[in-house]
Formats: sequence, structure tokens, C-alpha cells
Amino acid sequence: MDIHSQMIMDDFNKNREFFEETKNFIEAKLNSLMKENGIYVVAVEARVKDPKSLEGKLERKGYKYSGLFDITDIIGARIITFYTTEVDKVASIIAQTFDVDWENSIDKRKVLATDQFGYMSLHYICRIPETLYHDPEHPRINTIRFEIQMRTALQHVWSTVHHDFGYKSSFEVPRQYARKLVRLASLLEVADEEFSELISEIADYRRRVKALINCGNLDEVALNGDSFKSYLESNPFEELNARIASINNAEIEKTSFEHYLPALLSIGISTLGDLSRLIKEHSSDAYQLAALQLAQTDLDIIASTIGLRNLCIVYILCNGRGEAGLVNFFNELEHNSDRASRSAKNIMKYAEKLQFA
Repeated sequence: MDIHSQMIMDDFNKNREFFEETKNFIEAKLNSLMKENGIYVVAVEARVKDPKSLEGKLERKGYKYSGLFDITDIIGARIITFYTTEVDKVASIIAQTFDVDWENSIDKRKVLATDQFGYMSLHYICRIPETLYHDPEHPRINTIRFEIQMRTALQHVWSTVHHDFGYKSSFEVPRQYARKLVRLASLLEVADEEFSELISEIADYRRRVKALINCGNLDEVALNGDSFKSYLESNPFEELNARIASINNAEIEKTSFEHYLPALLSIGISTLGDLSRLIKEHSSDAYQLAALQLAQTDLDIIASTIGLRNLCIVYILCNGRGEAGLVNFFNELEHNSDRASRSAKNIMKYAEKLQFA
């Protein structure tokens, strides 16, 4: 290392504490920005450049720097997202928060030629604006440049693998391995795009489902996890539950409906329209069944699923499936054949007293 590079190295060692404090501020700020903007990321990381890494850089190209603060990656941060679309969201947040040195920033996603695959990441060179943080005792905190890398988890996999091989550029890769590396890079790029496209399609589907529900076109919506969750937001069983709770002046305990989805599908409820009709056509009988069950008890807490449970029971009996149908339903609901059989027999005792049995 020449004298000039050694002076830069000495300056770095003198300022290590300052760099560490600045790094901590940047990392904390990035974490809070992600949380405030509701962006769930794989990781937010920051580091001060390792002395050995800096020595290597100065040995290779120390002549390029007039001083320590010309080096833009003494402090480096990395934000790893799940999807490519989130990289652009993060970049927008960074640009609004920090002063970005656009001339020295680079979008490596756009550098590769159309027939090339490899390292893809967005790098911003930034400064901390005084409006964000200022310390009169350390004015350099607003002049020092640092690097923020933004990429997806799969892009990070590629970067880590390539880095672990010890290659600084594609020209160093032995020919017998180069093709495999390119194939891996292409697969990861395709996977990234497919994941982002899938997320976008799912979001569009959920918007369509909510629009159909709001418009009342329930027969057009297949019953599945997403549509069931959206339908439950309207509290469709609230009125029936309130009537049942009034039998004993009971309190309604909020309970998950998730395990009812496969049970509903098993009895033939395949659309939200079917579920809506189940409520309209069988609520009265479901209430009568609950009255028989609760009238002789002092039960003062009932699950919020009680209305749906009784609706399903009534539906099974009205469709002539009898005790066997109830056993199948309870077994799907509880995954316990002995308990399912006991529950079915118990229900039949009450059902015999009702007209629909």
C-alpha cells in the first residue's frame, strides 16, 4: 500500500467510532421507515467497512480517492425485500428521506444486456439531510456519503453465492462453471418475476371478491379461504348469535371460523351465495335447535361459531342426511371420530323434537 492509501487508512482508523455511531443511526432509521410504511422485509442490515476489505480496495484503486470521505461505501446498508415490486417502494421511501447522489447511484437491474443474467440490485449513494438529523459537534454526519443496497431475497441469494465463490467479475469465472452460474441467475430472475406477478394477481383477485360481495353477487364467488375471510368481515352470523345468546343472557366469545371452511365445503356449500342462503333459509330452525340445547343449562358463555354450527346441522338434517351426515360433518370439524359419533347422537335427540328432523 502506498503512502497516500496508508494516510486514508489511518484516517479511517481515527474515525471508526464516528462511523459506527452513524451506521447505528442509519440502521435504526431504515428499520423505522420500513415499519412506518408497512413494508415487511426479510432484513435491514448495516455495517462499517471491514479494515481488511478497505485495505484491499485501496491497494486496487486507492489512486481514485483524494481522501477517506471520497469513498462512498465506508458505511453500507442493505434492505432485502421479498418481491421486486417492494424494491421500488423502498427506493421511493429512501429518496424521500435521504439526499441521494444520483450521479453515483446505480440500478444494476438495468445494466445487464438483454441476453445477460447476473447480479441485480439497486444501489443508492446517500447523505443524511440536516432536516433529518444534525449534530453541531459532528457536522460531517451531513456530508459523509453512504451506500444503501436494495434487492430481493432471491437477488441476495445470487449475490451471496457469487461473493462466496470469490469472483469480483464474470470474467474471473472458469468457463466450466460460468454457464451454471448464468443458468442459476436466470432461474432466480424468473422466480422473482413470477412471485411478484403472483402477488399482484392475488391482490387483484381479492379486490374483485370484495367488489362482488359489496354488490351482492355472491353466487359468482367460490367459497375459499380468501372469500370466506372477506365475507366474515360483514359479521353475517351476528344477528343469529345474538338471538341464541339471549336464551341464557350469555356472553359471546370471539372464536376462529377457520376450521369451518372444510366442513362447509364437505356438506356442499361451495359459493358465498350458498352460504348466504344457508343463513336466510335456516336461521329460524338453527335458533330453535339452540333453544332446545341451552334452555336446560346455565351456560353463560358461547362461542361466536355457534350460529354457523347450528346452521350446518339444520342444513344436513333438512337435506335428509341424518345421523350419518352429522357424523361426517363433526368428523370434518373436529377430526375425532368417537367425539363426532357422540355429538351426532346427542344432536339427533334434540332434532327429533323439531319439525325439520
